[in-house]
Amino acid sequence: MTDRKQLILNLFEMNCVSHITHGLWRLPGNNRTRFNEIGYWQELAERAEDGGFDAIFLADVVGAYDTYRDGLETSLAEAVQIPSNDPLLVVPVMAAASRRLGFGVTFSTTYEPPFSFARRMGTLDHLTAGRVGWNIVTSYLPNAARNFGLADQIEHDQRYRIADEYLDVLYKLWEGSWDDGAVVADRERGVYARPEGVRYIDHRGEHFQVAGPHLVEPSRQRTPVLFQATGSPAGTAFAGRHAEAVFTGGRDVAEFRRNKRNIQDALVRNGRLPNDAKFLVQAGVVVGRTDEEAAEKLELYRRYSSVEGILAHSSLPFDPLAHAPETPLSEVLTRAGLDPTSGPWAAGADGTVGQFLDRITAGREGRFFVAGSPTTVADEIERWLDEDGIDGINLRQYHTFGTLTDFAELVVPELRRRGRLPSADEVRDDRRTLRERLLGEGPRLPDRHPGAQYRGGRNLVSETVGVASA
Repeated sequence: MTDRKQLILNLFEMNCVSHITHGLWRLPGNNRTRFNEIGYWQELAERAEDGGFDAIFLADVVGAYDTYRDGLETSLAEAVQIPSNDPLLVVPVMAAASRRLGFGVTFSTTYEPPFSFARRMGTLDHLTAGRVGWNIVTSYLPNAARNFGLADQIEHDQRYRIADEYLDVLYKLWEGSWDDGAVVADRERGVYARPEGVRYIDHRGEHFQVAGPHLVEPSRQRTPVLFQATGSPAGTAFAGRHAEAVFTGGRDVAEFRRNKRNIQDALVRNGRLPNDAKFLVQAGVVVGRTDEEAAEKLELYRRYSSVEGILAHSSLPFDPLAHAPETPLSEVLTRAGLDPTSGPWAAGADGTVGQFLDRITAGREGRFFVAGSPTTVADEIERWLDEDGIDGINLRQYHTFGTLTDFAELVVPELRRRGRLPSADEVRDDRRTLRERLLGEGPRLPDRHPGAQYRGGRNLVSETVGVASA
């Protein structure tokens, strides 16, 4: 059983009321409205750790969804990722309440400078003892651009070019600015850090000018585990250079496999190995002690689901609810000045508004969704692992903390019995870094990763802090 592929198990979270299951915050007993409380995050971490989860994966946005109906009204009424708090600030709270649990936090490369972010992540890696990862995003909401002084979004591929340089700066700070033996903490000589072991980075690029040195001494991982969510050509090329875990998906298994294959090809083109990145999907799991009990839960969740919240989150530039269900969708799109062949509606543009609504509101129940007993759920997850080729899931929450508790109490024991998750004893004694647990190598970036090129000050045009900067 021990040689069977094991599941990477993450809980999908966000520091807000309504993350991706809109309307369900109203469910009886749901704790979503407690997201402003420290106690909420402490309890979440304790439950996830006790339940055998590898990490809590925190999504984030730096703008509001204000495209649907030309304003914020629907998003505010439905709490569609607004209000939304900083995901990085709850990590120390959860780290203090756990010993093994990892944390993946989302942060954008587009709007804030790399030097201050390098400091925050280095600090988090220390406070978590190497249990932190970074979900690299470039931001996609028009409102986010306006929040940071821009008239409109930076073009998609240009955002990735900026992100490439952003990562280069971070690698220089995290990997190249401090030597491994720079910190000696010699009380007798009164020397904490050897000046000759610390250096400026003097990065001078197209988008960033950063002198350094990094303000944080080396942490266990130095560079946090690098997550990325992508599917676009520019994002795929970026993942080939940087990503260690890719959060991707597809409308069906063929599209997922195609995305995975493209990213693995990109890894190889960058001198890395095809298995240097793990592949995670967002998964919906509704489990009961029997298939019938699970079906009852699912029906309850569907009754509470908010169509308007889903449409606001989709940033639709038209309102399908303003038209009769039998209206041809192409007619509505044309009247709104939209191209029926391009957009999230293209696959069903020859259908009706009602059919489009059915499809968009049922979109979360696709290939990586299962409702049933623990046996039914475990059978399906094994199919995802063995047939589809995923490495792990970000578990979507329908009810907090009900979804987590159901999975931990009903599914985890079954997956452990099948050798798909480590045993309770293995979990209890595991003090490895997040990178070691997810990727199976050491706590640091492997030598073949582009970030490793700056170790020991190699490939920097800088000198140590004991002399003038080059």
